[in-house]
Amino acid sequence: MKQDMIVILDLGSADNTGLAREIRSIGVYSEIYHHDITAEELKSLPNVKGIIINGGPHHMVDGVRIDVLPEIYTAGYPIMSVGHEPATCENKLTQWSETESDRIDVIKKFVFDTCHAETNWNMKNFVADQVELVRRQVGDRKVLLALSGGVDSSVVAALLVKAIGKQLYCVHVNHGLMRKGESESVVEVFENQLDTNLIYVDATDRFLGKLKGVADPEEKRKIIGAEFIRVFEEEARKLEGIDFLAQGTIYPDIVESGTKTAKVVKSHHNVGGLPEDLQFELVEPLRQLFKDEVRACGKELGLPDDMVYRQPFPGPGLGVRCLGEISKDRLEAVRESDAILREEFQKAGLDKTVWQYFTVVPDFKSVGVRNNERSYDWPVILRAVNTIDAMTATIEPIDYEVLGKITDRILNEVKNVNRVCYDISPKPTATIEWE
Repeated sequence: MKQDMIVILDLGSADNTGLAREIRSIGVYSEIYHHDITAEELKSLPNVKGIIINGGPHHMVDGVRIDVLPEIYTAGYPIMSVGHEPATCENKLTQWSETESDRIDVIKKFVFDTCHAETNWNMKNFVADQVELVRRQVGDRKVLLALSGGVDSSVVAALLVKAIGKQLYCVHVNHGLMRKGESESVVEVFENQLDTNLIYVDATDRFLGKLKGVADPEEKRKIIGAEFIRVFEEEARKLEGIDFLAQGTIYPDIVESGTKTAKVVKSHHNVGGLPEDLQFELVEPLRQLFKDEVRACGKELGLPDDMVYRQPFPGPGLGVRCLGEISKDRLEAVRESDAILREEFQKAGLDKTVWQYFTVVPDFKSVGVRNNERSYDWPVILRAVNTIDAMTATIEPIDYEVLGKITDRILNEVKNVNRVCYDISPKPTATIEWE
């Protein structure tokens, strides 16, 4: 069943994703597009019921005030304008009330009364549509999936198994940047329990060699992303008929990697780091879902809770939590301190209430005291945030007793560390990850 859709045209708003989520929350699908989409491109989109022109503070590009194309106003769709005064438009709203209830009421009135959209956006319909689309795209050919074991790749794997079964080949690459025990867990769950075609590749030395001497986070991300694809290409050559590469790209990845009115926050390995000579066609069934929707999709597909609600983990792994140039001893400090944090959060029940938590070890040292002697070691930075869609995040207020236990264990069990700090910076202005 094809979902009705409301199109949001980005005219410099900082709240496109919030608006898209609100529309989806009332049961109608919504997508964000560039302000300069043509009427022809708009009409090629499925089941468009209406348009919201979403203006905002970033309406100037290269010193020029932007607007949608004039043809959009006469394309035959109901239009609502927010924070922008259009030239001509029968259905427009120049501003919303400050109250949330009024905002939702205005959205509902436009979506249902003006656009006559139906509430047919739900995970059952989404899964059915994606299964159909994947089967149509892939046919009888084979798909290679990068299976990290995280939420996104696990949900992609489950969806593709439902769509194409044994035509899916999963590759788990241990790049040496995994959390403690994670590769072993991936093999146990996906090979032994779920009976997928799983190929395990230990490429630790290869990745760390490529990253030697590299400190810039954007460069690290792109190296890791490109090397991932190279590994997949090599594995694909060992198999016959691999034409597709599946990825767990989700909507925040696309938004944060930049639009015409929003600068890049950070490149994601599955968006900005692909080599130009990529030999596969991409399969990205989750690219329009927010993180909570990905989890709902996983539940719809029957994945167990411990997999669906697993801690989010970036594609570059601990490579973006070992800040600056990666060294083996600092990487080990990140891995061990992260394991301690996760264990203590589980004991305190925080693993069920905090969206994401991890440790970071920066590339600088500070003076301390150990065994009555001067020490010069690294700090470990703790991070714990709550969010719905990863676009904004708040800080979890952790009880001092819990922080004390975590600190004591890290200082006593992790080598070359003499200080523990708690990062209380929200997003924005910080990002969730440090790099």
